[in-house]
Amino acid sequence: MIFNKEGSTTIITQEKTTIVEFVNGMESKYDTLKNDNIIVNLFSLAKISVSDLNEFLRISNTHKSANHSFVIVTNKVSYDEAPAEITIVPTLQEAYDLVEMEEIERDLGF
Repeated sequence: MIFNKEGSTTIITQEKTTIVEFVNGMESKYDTLKNDNIIVNLFSLAKISVSDLNEFLRISNTHKSANHSFVIVTNKVSYDEAPAEITIVPTLQEAYDLVEMEEIERDLGF
């Protein structure tokens, strides 16, 4: 698991593990991440399914309820297939843009 912090956003990249192990690792380190916006970069993983994305539901909902962004980057699952509670985008740039937009909305009280 690779952590890259840029301002108030942490990008987490995983290249070699199962999604379940990845989510468990994130949950064990969550106290150090809970005040940041989180971008989970799954772009390098060869296969990702909707059930894999469902593994992120708990941590995503917890993070969003604390008024922070939680975005998953993958082009292996379409936006239409993903659960409505999970935010996915196909590129890292779109993830940055989405986090910035959500920060502006929070600053404006939306």
